[in-house]
Amino acid sequence: MARTTPPDHPPTEEEPLYRRIASELLGELRDGTVPPGERLPGERRLAGHFGVSRETVRQALELLRRDGLVATDRRGSHATLPGPPVETPATLTFPVGARAATPGTVSRATVAWEPPSPDHAAALGLAPGRPTLVHRYRYATADGRGLRTAVTSFSAVALAEVEELARYRDRADGTAAAHLRRAYDWMRRAGLTLHHRDTITRPASTPSVRVTRRVHDQYARPLEITDLVVDTRQDALVYEFTLPGRAARPATAGASRRTPP
Repeated sequence: MARTTPPDHPPTEEEPLYRRIASELLGELRDGTVPPGERLPGERRLAGHFGVSRETVRQALELLRRDGLVATDRRGSHATLPGPPVETPATLTFPVGARAATPGTVSRATVAWEPPSPDHAAALGLAPGRPTLVHRYRYATADGRGLRTAVTSFSAVALAEVEELARYRDRADGTAAAHLRRAYDWMRRAGLTLHHRDTITRPASTPSVRVTRRVHDQYARPLEITDLVVDTRQDALVYEFTLPGRAARPATAGASRRTPP
């Protein structure tokens, strides 16, 4: 079969070419060109990008796999570098009500593969007892004030359509840190138009506010449901929303600030 990519350039300083390509690719992974957990471009695209053959790319990826910097599964290769994913401006924060950890605060998020609550199962169309990906988020100041907790359950549709979410199933043991800040970006990149419906209520006899977010796609298929509870004695609830944008155009963002009485 004829070669469809440019011939390899001769290595310099006696360094194997695949090692140089591995080093260049690693540099792009570290600067956030491909955020942690997201799929890398295919071998053909990488070969064209670096101006080498697919075999050289394959050798470079194998080197990174041996070093634990890249993992490959049936969906392709993805970066496994530590560190938070790159944020996209004007994106909708996941989960609803999430805040960035700052000095004097504690932020914790984990995922588990387990049956969701009956209310979540019903909202997602899951049979009772059927497991799914469940995300838990907790934020508070160091002294425990300003507490906010969120529990999110994802639907079978979300896990089937969004490979970045599906990838978490094998490591969803309920203990490892898993901040899925770009979950909504991943959904949009999978071709899903997101429709959000947020319901704000105040549970009786408590100084808290509950926000229930339901998200479905353009085909009215449920994608996720989140229950956020905010302790309003010390905290103000900031409600943010993003309007879904047309294809190939950035989403329009707006925000309103509500301070519960």
